[in-house]
Amino acid sequence: MAHTLWFTGLSGAGKSTLSQLVAKELKERGQKVEILDGDEVRTHLSQGLGFTKEDRDTNVRRIGYVCKLLTRNGVWAVSAAISPYREGREYNRAQIKDFIEIYVECPLEKLAERDVKGLYKKAIAGEIKNFTGVSDPYEPPTNPEITVNSSTETVEKSFAKILGYLENRNLIPKRGMAARA
Repeated sequence: MAHTLWFTGLSGAGKSTLSQLVAKELKERGQKVEILDGDEVRTHLSQGLGFTKEDRDTNVRRIGYVCKLLTRNGVWAVSAAISPYREGREYNRAQIKDFIEIYVECPLEKLAERDVKGLYKKAIAGEIKNFTGVSDPYEPPTNPEITVNSSTETVEKSFAKILGYLENRNLIPKRGMAARA
C-alpha cells in the first residue's frame, strides 16, 4: 500500500537529499514512486506564487493534493518541501489517508554555517525578505512519525532510520524480499 512521505524542515536541512535516497530505495524494492520537490513544484505547479503566508499555504495544499492523488492510486508520493506552517501540514495529513511526516531537523546556526548558496547570510542581513527561519516563521512538527537531525546524524544514519520505520511497520518489503514478492 502506497503512502505519502512528507519531508519538512528548513532550507538546506537535507530534505531533498534524503527524499531522493528514499525514493530510489523504494523503487529498488519494487514500489512506484514520484518525488514532489519544493523547488520543482514552484517551477511547474505553483509558478507565479510568492512567499506570503497565503501563497505558501496554497503551494503546500497543491503539493498535498497531488500526493493524495498519487497515494490513492498506488504510487508512493515523496514530498520534499519546507512547508513552514503546521496548519498546512496538518491539513494535508487530514486529506491524505496514509500520511507520514518526516521532520528533517537542523539548527539555524548549523544551516547558516554550511550554506553553500549564501542565502542565510543574505536573509540575516535583510537582503532576502520572508526567508523561512529568519524573517518568516518555521513551525516544527509537534508529533512527526519520524525525526532525523542532519546536524548530529550522518545521511546514512537518517536514511536507515526512515527505512527502519517503514520496514518495522511492514509498509515496504524488507531488503531482498521485493524480488520474491
